Amino acid sequence: MTTMIEIPAARVEIGAPEHHLDSLVESQHYARSWFEDEAPQHIRHIAAFQIDRTPVTNAAFSEFVGATGYVTGAEQRGYGLIYGSDYWHAEPDMCWRYPAPGVNALGDRPEHPVIHVDHTDATAYASWASKRLPTEDEWEYAAHGASWSPYPWGHEWNPACVNCVEHWADGPVHALGGWQEWWQSRYLKFGAAPATTDVGSLSPAGDSEFGVADMSGTVAEWTCSTYSPYDPARQYDPALVAAMRHGYRVVRGGSWKHMKPQVRTTERMACEPMYSSFELGFRCAADAEPNHA
Repeated sequence: MTTMIEIPAARVEIGAPEHHLDSLVESQHYARSWFEDEAPQHIRHIAAFQIDRTPVTNAAFSEFVGATGYVTGAEQRGYGLIYGSDYWHAEPDMCWRYPAPGVNALGDRPEHPVIHVDHTDATAYASWASKRLPTEDEWEYAAHGASWSPYPWGHEWNPACVNCVEHWADGPVHALGGWQEWWQSRYLKFGAAPATTDVGSLSPAGDSEFGVADMSGTVAEWTCSTYSPYDPARQYDPALVAAMRHGYRVVRGGSWKHMKPQVRTTERMACEPMYSSFELGFRCAADAEPNHA
């Protein structure tokens, strides 16, 4: 089992300030409305809790499967979602054991984060481990502390601290065209093999103030929270509204395949609970020990 870190109770700034969201428009290709779900910034009272220091690994997930005989959603349907040369496609037999063609999770990457797990799979593991998935507020608090910062390590961007596109690219990547160039170059060398690394490999530089690792990039992470607006009276992008109406679950942190805007502490993504892919994993949380509550 991974080490858990105690997070104290606090009044926490959740969401991003308006000036930060405005600044995103100048630095990448998405419209301001795409980030509107991070606003308005507000205060939440969060009770003490524990959170895994790192995402759940292939080796840890294998222990769960060995003990329970659990079969993931991707294994049941017989395929997993990977990004091919130019778009997503369903690859037969891809699952947590075989995350991409030619990649054996346990043989090649035991300490990489487990991927190809849907919300049910993540919840089942957490229950077996006597834990639970974190709420999105808990996740964000563990990522930036009680006061807002865009990255777990602080306010200044540093691609050396995070496993994302800019970590692997030769320089900044600001738009979709630049991302496509990066992906094509990587795909020619490695195929669809995900660029995950051993959990905690960017510690301590990329850790949050609590010592929680891999909160930015590496794999996007399931939370237990249903995707909903911070302010129901606010206007959101129609695509975000549709996800809010259909009971999607919040995913946090961004992945190795995302650019700088998607690996911020306040970035909110949402996925249908049965969705899984080669960039989506999870970590667990738990209520605080009685003497720390």
